[in-house]
Amino acid sequence: MISRTGVHAIKAVASLAELEQGVFAGANEIAERTGAPPNYLGKLLKTLAEEGILVSQKGKNGGFRLARDPQSISLHDVMDPIEHVSRWRGCFLGRDQCSDTAPCAVHRQWGRIRDSYLQFLKQTTISDLAAHRETRPAAGEPNAG
Repeated sequence: MISRTGVHAIKAVASLAELEQGVFAGANEIAERTGAPPNYLGKLLKTLAEEGILVSQKGKNGGFRLARDPQSISLHDVMDPIEHVSRWRGCFLGRDQCSDTAPCAVHRQWGRIRDSYLQFLKQTTISDLAAHRETRPAAGEPNAG
């Protein structure tokens, strides 16, 4: 249920959670650490900065850092500006007239799954992920897998 874009955004923010407070990391560095395409990731990071999830700084020693404590940043906070998950209220099958009184074939099942998924995103924080984040091995470093 998470797109490749969403995965890149979550990995990047989790990577930033590992930095010392006040330290910035460049988009290329974050991309290398997370396996994301650098130019694409730079655009995602800029979006997250515009949403107040990250702080960006230009110039030497610039880049991105978290705007607040990773315990207060939920996966929903990261995913919503990218995937617009808070708008997932429409019919799973795309019907215009789908409701509890006129449901499509999967209305009730989708509603339960959607609500559970959104609850998961709201309850899981970046700090929950940061401790278990997978990092890409540095060049020449053996793969731990």
